[in-house]
Amino acid sequence: MEVILAEYCGFCYGVRRAVNLALNTKKEGQDREVYTLGPIIHNPQMVAHLAEQGIGVVDKIEDAPENATIIIRSHGVGPEIYEKAKELDIEIVDATCPHVKKAQMAAHELVERGCQIVILGEAHHPEVQSIFLWTNQQAIIVETLEDAEKLPYVDKIGVVAQTTFSSKEFDEIVEVVKTKCKHIRIQRTICTATDNRQKAALDLAQKVDVMIVVGGKNSANTTRLAKTCENIGCRAYHIETDDELVRSWFDGVSKIGITAGASTPDWLIDDVYKKLLTL
Repeated sequence: MEVILAEYCGFCYGVRRAVNLALNTKKEGQDREVYTLGPIIHNPQMVAHLAEQGIGVVDKIEDAPENATIIIRSHGVGPEIYEKAKELDIEIVDATCPHVKKAQMAAHELVERGCQIVILGEAHHPEVQSIFLWTNQQAIIVETLEDAEKLPYVDKIGVVAQTTFSSKEFDEIVEVVKTKCKHIRIQRTICTATDNRQKAALDLAQKVDVMIVVGGKNSANTTRLAKTCENIGCRAYHIETDDELVRSWFDGVSKIGITAGASTPDWLIDDVYKKLLTL
């Protein structure tokens, strides 16, 4: 069997930056306890690896021990977290992905311009929640075309998106949102890394018999990659580690494609690639 790796897959810039910031913070301040505020990225194996390096996780900033350093995860947080850290005199290291930060600031500025903000994304995703908090909690979150159809008609709408949102869905939903207002301002805050991974996965899925998508089951962009492949009729399996590979998946298969979400570390992709070569 031939095993082909997608041109773009695995860690994006923002995720790699966040992980490196966490590791360097621990290395430089070995006497201080270091925690991330929530899982730094949506990959259980990487979170476990950081724990082995002495980097823990707290769910609330108030739960951090005295003199600890708190790392803001790649998904970002709302403005009140920065205010709370200052109030409690807690040192923070901001590992918010720059693209997420751009979406947060775009949403905030559109609110200042008097727009009703519409966020295209998954309502319960931490990144979307962080963007929502920068709109004074006044945004409407839209996940589907059906959600967009239910929007009330207003004078001005400002649109931003979860950085990992599907480009195709973004374009389709925006066309509906345009019918819900007199004036619209669109900030296409989808990360180019997401676009690249989706296009590369789609291109590869058209050339292989089976796609293996590697990444956290809790990762929105990894799940979307698997759906992207399935939507064009390619059989796809979403796994976290090589231990989940099943030999019978590849009966009668001559070409296997591999892609991975933006929060999937290189070593997990390598493990899957090497194991597939032995099947």
